[in-house]
Amino acid sequence: MTEFPVWAWVGFTGLIAALLVLDLLVFGRGSREISFRRATVLSGVWIGLALLFGVAVFAVAGPERGGEYLAGYVIEKSLSVDNVFVFALIFSFFAVPARYQYRVLLWGIVGALILRGIFVLVGAELLDRYDWMVYVFGVFLIYTGIRMAFHSGAEVHPERNPVLRLVRRVVPVTRDFEGEKFFVRRAGKLLATPLFAVIVVIGTTDVIFAVDSIPAIFAITSSPFIVWSANAFAVLGLRPLYFMLAGMMDRFVYLQTGLAVVLVFVGAKFIYGGLFGKVPIWISLPFIAIVVTASIVASLYKTRSVDHDARRPGAGTGLPR
Repeated sequence: MTEFPVWAWVGFTGLIAALLVLDLLVFGRGSREISFRRATVLSGVWIGLALLFGVAVFAVAGPERGGEYLAGYVIEKSLSVDNVFVFALIFSFFAVPARYQYRVLLWGIVGALILRGIFVLVGAELLDRYDWMVYVFGVFLIYTGIRMAFHSGAEVHPERNPVLRLVRRVVPVTRDFEGEKFFVRRAGKLLATPLFAVIVVIGTTDVIFAVDSIPAIFAITSSPFIVWSANAFAVLGLRPLYFMLAGMMDRFVYLQTGLAVVLVFVGAKFIYGGLFGKVPIWISLPFIAIVVTASIVASLYKTRSVDHDARRPGAGTGLPR
């Protein structure tokens, strides 16, 4: 925790807060639907900011930490594609209108950032206090990777979410949406709206992803600051990534296999590091980048014959295109 000074932690957390405020007041203001083009531009902006921060890490902490940050960011960004698919299932389950989705994702991700920050601090403390935790994390990641490789499709059951059940017991939920409101008062009684329920499900579902992704980055680096910053930038870019990829998720047919290979690799790296010493970042970073890139390229090549014309607005409906 002392490798990066206090001003770095305070400054980075302030930067994240400022970016969230900018997103809330500018990008996420009002009811709007995000087009594919706008989502692509915004996604590029977030990736550019993340890479610029990586340059700063290189300059301040050296190439070793800079490489660890980049490897961690690649892992987080790749795993976030699974989040996109799950978000699409959640929005479909609750029938959330497209014009509300960006705002819901914004607040859901605020909660995810807070929870992931807690996870990073807890994980760092466990690894620092108990040496044998590296083997627990390593075995868990290998198991998760193997399970991912043989598990087809994402199963999400929002109605079974225990936190959502608890919320519904404490605060009754209205049947219909009330614009962009999360709470309304009826006859002097406070009621939650379905939008608030969606935020609860998105935030708590992200915890499941954090259980996999945060140990994966700790296999790359022992620096909590690197883990936190890579997580934060990947999570911040989730909103535009969702609007960019949600309509073409079925094209990434090999991405899950690639992510499974990465998780098994970092799990084995955890165990090897505990037994024999740290694996150099110049081995880890190229391996992770090659596997993720290859799985994406192979997926797009495999699905190159997909009838893209059928995906265009109005296709098959008799409406003008």
